[in-house]
Amino acid sequence: MNVKENIKILVIKKPLKLDCGKTINNFPLAYETYGSLNENKDNAILVFHALTGDQFVTGINPITKKDGWWSYAVGPNKSIDTNKYFVICANVIGGCMGSFGPSHKNPDTNKIYGTDFPVITINDMVNAQINLLDHFKIKKLFSVVGGSMGGMQVLQFISNYPDKAITVVPIACTSSHSAQNIAFNELGRQAIASDHNWSDGKYLSNNTLPDKGLSVARMAAHITYLSKKGLQEKFGRKLQERDSLKFGFDADFQIESYLRYQGSVFVDRFDANSYLYITRAMDYFDLVKQFDGNLSHAFKKTKAKFFVISFTSDWLYPTQENKDIVIALNAIGADVGFVEIKSDKGHDSFLLDVPDFLKTLKNFLDKSYLEI
Repeated sequence: MNVKENIKILVIKKPLKLDCGKTINNFPLAYETYGSLNENKDNAILVFHALTGDQFVTGINPITKKDGWWSYAVGPNKSIDTNKYFVICANVIGGCMGSFGPSHKNPDTNKIYGTDFPVITINDMVNAQINLLDHFKIKKLFSVVGGSMGGMQVLQFISNYPDKAITVVPIACTSSHSAQNIAFNELGRQAIASDHNWSDGKYLSNNTLPDKGLSVARMAAHITYLSKKGLQEKFGRKLQERDSLKFGFDADFQIESYLRYQGSVFVDRFDANSYLYITRAMDYFDLVKQFDGNLSHAFKKTKAKFFVISFTSDWLYPTQENKDIVIALNAIGADVGFVEIKSDKGHDSFLLDVPDFLKTLKNFLDKSYLEI
């Protein structure tokens, strides 16, 4: 996948010390923007993407030729209205859509990094992206917004840079990854590492791809993004283009065929090593531990206005984990709103056409913008 064309790159010349102890500099950060930055530079929204997202939030992704991952929410007159706001989104470091990641060459060895790439954290991702504010000469963002891993970045951002955003919208996320979620991520990583084409992460140098392992990793993860009720209503036990069981191991059921399709198309757009690195960053995320067991302390230096959003059928980052963030904010008297949106679409609700969510997000942002 040639990602160099159609990609905006900011080369970060300042050294960035990573949590793992290594320092990187002169590294690329790929980003995209939507809408226009106004004269006062007070209408900018930094959107953070989730695990398999990228900088192409809306419109047609020029690399995959598919719709941007948040096309339902971002665009003219949508929840994040690009007629009104200047939207910035970067591909996280560790990613595979142009930002510094394991598929880049190591300048010291002239070989592709693979698993020699340094382990990165959510904190590292955020500390790389703060450079975008300097690039656009933005002193303060109107908002930081993101769902899932994007929500983790939102929380880390406002903790690290308490004066850099007016509003903060973490969606369907958590302040620390649960044992269950670490377990699901490990399942995916082991699927990749068990593919003989993975070659200890050196597959790009060997001109091979661990496509089967990456496909299985995607299938396992995709199940966690949906809800039992949603799956049952959409697929139930319906058979795949036949009237009776085949008594074999082809895809008898529609749900099997659907998962296999999800796995196969994912392989075309994502790098297996990036999947390892980004899931590891999610597992390491623990804002509670960063602040010695007191989540409230993560936010005590900010005067930002928070709006936390969860979904009834999200069992990956359930409402209680979102409420824990609200409780921590309430404990320090922060300006915080919370809503749980009714949806049977599971964790993926924030990416899909869920009218109550889209309307709620738009109302919060537009009303808050009028107040500044």
